[in-house]
Amino acid sequence: MELRGKQKQYLKKEAHHMNPLFQVGKGGLNEEMLYQIGEALEKRELLKIALLQNTDEETDAVAAVIEKKLRATVVQQIGRTLVLFKPSSKEKNRRYSTVVEKI
Repeated sequence: MELRGKQKQYLKKEAHHMNPLFQVGKGGLNEEMLYQIGEALEKRELLKIALLQNTDEETDAVAAVIEKKLRATVVQQIGRTLVLFKPSSKEKNRRYSTVVEKI
């Protein structure tokens, strides 16, 4: 999903006070972690991921893999933290996507 400026601005504002739900450490980004991130995105739609200092992964590379495999949108990248958004396929889990569609 391609987001416009105001949509990204809204999602950044909503994610500001969130704590990172996942941390990529020295084990890197593997299939199990991608699956868990996908499940969390289905339930929450918006979440943060932090890359720890002991990881060999680059933030841009992790963002590209997540966008490609999970079809999620990287809303913001600050240092080693990513903010991800993906609209939920279930109506009951749509908290942010309904507002984003109206913007």
